[in-house]
Amino acid sequence: MSKRLTVILAIAAALATVAPAAADAMAQPVAHVELAKMMGRWYEVARLPNMTQRGCHAGTSDWTRSGEGFAVVQACHRGSPEGPLSEWKAHASVADPVTNAKFKMSFFGGLISQEYWVLDQRSDEGWLILATHDGKYLWLMSQKPTLPAAVKSEAVARIKQLGFDIGRLEFPLPVRG
Repeated sequence: MSKRLTVILAIAAALATVAPAAADAMAQPVAHVELAKMMGRWYEVARLPNMTQRGCHAGTSDWTRSGEGFAVVQACHRGSPEGPLSEWKAHASVADPVTNAKFKMSFFGGLISQEYWVLDQRSDEGWLILATHDGKYLWLMSQKPTLPAAVKSEAVARIKQLGFDIGRLEFPLPVRG
């Protein structure tokens, strides 16, 4: 084996063992999610960067019951809240019926699947924290287009407490009313 290939394989092995941003400190999902409270429209308040949502603003996620799971339509506007609309359709099923806090989301007719966890929810304040199971991606979602400043600060503090680097959070422009 050439020296160059050995170095490349060593680097690839080292990168493969590097944990995602929050995996070491990532909390477990909440103890229980009331599925009826997942229904309806959720607005994106903050997120960790991801390629799919690059340049997205005024993000929403609409959850409706569909058979044994949920039909989920995620949308955003590219470049500005009035920019061109991008949409992704998914099917969500409960991956842990004991807590209802883990969902398996399938996109593009099942070609892509990912598990998402509800890490915190504050139904009384209308927000939740959703992340991929590995901590690579995270979203702060609200049942209203914007959160009051004090509530938003509390939610961001909770994200930090869960072990995520809040300095990496993006705060896309909200839906304009």
